[in-house]
Parts: sequence; structure tokens; C-alpha cells
Amino acid sequence: MEASRRAQPEIGPPVWTPPSPATRERRRDPRQIVVPWTPDVLQEGRPSRASLVRNAFYTRYLALGDVIATYAATALAIGATDATASLSALAGVPIVVLVAKVLGLYERDALLLRKTTLEEAPGLFHVATVFTLGTWIMQEALVTEEFTAAAAGLLWLLLFTLLVVVRVVARRIAKRITTPERCVIIGDRASAESLKRSFERSGTVNAVIVGRVPVQYGQREGEDPWGVDLPCSVPFLGDVDALPATLRGNQVDRVLIYPAAGATDALLDVIRAVKALGVQVSVVPRLFEVIGSSAAFDDVEGTTLLGIRRYGLSRSSRAMKRAMDVTGALAVLVLLSPLLAAIALAIKIDSRGPVRFRQRRIGEGEREFEMIKFRTMTEDADRQKVELEALNEADGLFKIADDPRITRVGRLLRKASLDEIPQLINVLRGDMSLVGPRPLVPGDDERIRGWHRRRLHVPPGMTGHWQILGSSRVPLGEMVKIDYLYGANWSLWGDLKILLRTVPYVLARRGQ
Repeated sequence: MEASRRAQPEIGPPVWTPPSPATRERRRDPRQIVVPWTPDVLQEGRPSRASLVRNAFYTRYLALGDVIATYAATALAIGATDATASLSALAGVPIVVLVAKVLGLYERDALLLRKTTLEEAPGLFHVATVFTLGTWIMQEALVTEEFTAAAAGLLWLLLFTLLVVVRVVARRIAKRITTPERCVIIGDRASAESLKRSFERSGTVNAVIVGRVPVQYGQREGEDPWGVDLPCSVPFLGDVDALPATLRGNQVDRVLIYPAAGATDALLDVIRAVKALGVQVSVVPRLFEVIGSSAAFDDVEGTTLLGIRRYGLSRSSRAMKRAMDVTGALAVLVLLSPLLAAIALAIKIDSRGPVRFRQRRIGEGEREFEMIKFRTMTEDADRQKVELEALNEADGLFKIADDPRITRVGRLLRKASLDEIPQLINVLRGDMSLVGPRPLVPGDDERIRGWHRRRLHVPPGMTGHWQILGSSRVPLGEMVKIDYLYGANWSLWGDLKILLRTVPYVLARRGQ
């Protein structure tokens, strides 16, 4: 391989030079990955200074936040019960840091690009429980007066809440003062474009994609027979055999690997080598595109097996989900009934037509139902849709940024996602769920083929992963994959997380 493609003294993509005859011969096998280096001969490397500083900031801020939250919760709980704490109580507070360390709550951020706190809630629940139980057991040494059950319950609630809130704040501060992670994608053009779109949609990932390295040799989609990389929005950095020089020359913090078929053994060598260089590795697990993440690892005398759960919801899971739907829908409808009446009046005054808009959608088991929303468009919106088809900005769905059919009140309702509230009636009827796959109109549903149609094995939802990602920004092809994985991974905690994430999405007025 040419030296110009091995050594990169400056940050940025290398200058491409034509491949030699030997390289062309080597590229005849489209599944071959030829690496002239092996992990055992690579010089051991350390993470970059930027990576070390970034991880240290996250760890220290999280630990400091945990201590502050614990001191605050202890002071508030004891103060509310008129008890007084001894110095032993204050000395015991840092035990929270030890428990969090044992549970791995400080190591996650170094492994993940999307550093969020909500996924840590079960672990923080354990931390709060252990500390509260310890305080209860040692109450005679920790407080000068009786530590009642009410005080213990208050301590647990305050500590769990403050741990979550303070960690959110700590991560935001760390994100602001640290530099973005520099990432390189090992994969083909389509994989690189898909990952880039995911990065662009995410508001929580503090990272930049420097470029990509092909995962395999040979003619691929987007290349000519000579192996020349054609235009791509993700810069081409060189072939995989020059990867060590590419990573060093571009000061890469993390490698994102998108495996290709037939290259498993060679990619294992690539992963080992990248880790030896001190660079963080993230792998897109292609297997999990089918089975999801709800799988159990089993060890049978040294052989690792992966237990895969069946698709969809069991009877007990369906009963729990339905109970949460009915309870949540009734509570929201009762609480918002005055607001709903005001919205109905505003719609009636603003434009001609009915208050509610009904549209046929495809639900669970391919059953059609009428989805109810507040009317946000003019009465003849369906007739105008044909005339505006050329202005469609979405892939697979009909979306126009400044749709002329939207009324004045309708525009306000869409910005706040208030037009969706009447779907709670669909939830009570059993047509929909609070959380689930997006219900499609019959025309869009007919475009879904193969195993993607299994998304209809669970009830559609008012919100879902597609909503919190920005429903109009997610192409139809990617949306149905997300919906399929929802059915493969369902859990009650997963639904609660989506509902909690929908709240800031609505408050940020991003709904359209």
C-alpha cells in the first residue's frame, strides 16, 4: 500500500493515489480484508489526552454530584423530622460513591456516546435503597434522636430524586466543557451515511465523525472497478490496512465498526488492534437488528449461548401495558378537561369545520381504526394534498414545513403537540396504546414488506421512539426498523422511559 495512505502527519483525509497492480489483484475478493499488521506486533498505545480528560471530567462531576445529592437529601430528611444528625451521619455519606462504583455507574460514560441518566435509574434506585437501609440499621449511631420509618421513606425518595437530577446537571456541565469525541467509521458507504444521520438527529451525543474506512476490499456499491471511492458525505480516510496510521494522524478517540457479511474473523483482529492502540471501540451489532437487546446470555461449560425472547407481548405483559394505558389516559383526560374544552372552542371560532379530525390508520393485527385528533387544517385539506405533493419533504411520509393548509390555531396546537391529546380516546377504546409503533395510513402501510410487518403484532402508540427522535426527520424505512425493535425489546420500564422523554420533547415545542 502506498506510503501516502499509511502516514498522515496532519488531521484530515489523506490524498488518494491510484492503487498498484498488486493491490488491484488483492481486491478481487470482495469479502477479503487484508491487514499487514496483527495485534501482537502493534506497539501498545494509550488513549489520547483529550479522551482521558473527557472521561475524567465525567467521572469526577458525577461523583461530586452524588455526594452533593446525598448530603442534601440527608439534611432535608432529618430536618423535616426535627431530628439532628451526628458527625457519623456526615462521614457515612461518601459510601454512596462506593456503591455507585460497584454498580458501574461511573464507567458507563467512557463506553457510550449517548451519555444519558434515565437508563441509570434502576442503578440509582439500588444506591438510594442501600444507603437508606444502612442509615435505618445504624440509626442510633447516625442520629441523636429516633429515625422514624417516615423519615427513612422521605430520605429514600429525596435521595433517588436528587441523584437523578444532579447527575443530569453534572453531565450537561461536563458536556459543555469537554471537546467532542472524534470518531471514525469502519464500514461501507450506506453504513456510514446511516450512522451520520443518527448522529445528526441526536441532541445528546457530543461527537463528530471525522471520516470512514472501508470494511472490505473489492468493488462495492458506490465504487468503480478500480476501487476509487466515489463522492460521499463522510470523508474517505484510506483502506483498513492503513488503519493505525489513520487513527493516529486524525487523533481519533473512538472507532465505530459496522460489520459486513463474511468478515467476522478479520474484524475481530481489527477490534483487538484498535483496542491495543488505546482507542475506544463501539460496534453496531447486526444480530440485534433482528433479536433486539432483550436477550439473556447463558454459559454452558465455557460455551456462550444467547437466549432470545419471543417477539411481541406475553399475556401478563399485555395486561400490565393495558392497565398502564387505561390509568394514564383517564388521569390525563380528567386533568386536562378544561384545556380540551378551550381548544375545541378556539378551533370552532378560528375556521369552518368539525373540531375533531378522524383518519383511517392500521393498528394491531392489521385492523383498521379511526384515529382521532384535533383538527389543525382547513376543511378541504385532503383535496389540496394532491396539489402539494411536489413539495413533500419527508421520505415515505407527507410532511411540509410551512404547510399552507394549517390553520392559525392548528399551528399552535401542532407546536405544542396538543392536537394529539384526543388519541387518548383511542387508547381507552383499545385501538392504541400510550407507547408503541407509529400507526400508518393504509397507503403507507402497504409499502411495508417482510418481517417489518411484525411491528403490527403490538398495539400502535401515541408516542414512541420515532416521536422522541423527531417523527418528521426519521425516514419511513428506518422508522419501521425502530418499531420492529420496540416489539422485540418491550418492557414496562422501556415504556416509562419513552413517556418521560416525550415530556421534554413536547415542552421544547419541537412537535410539528
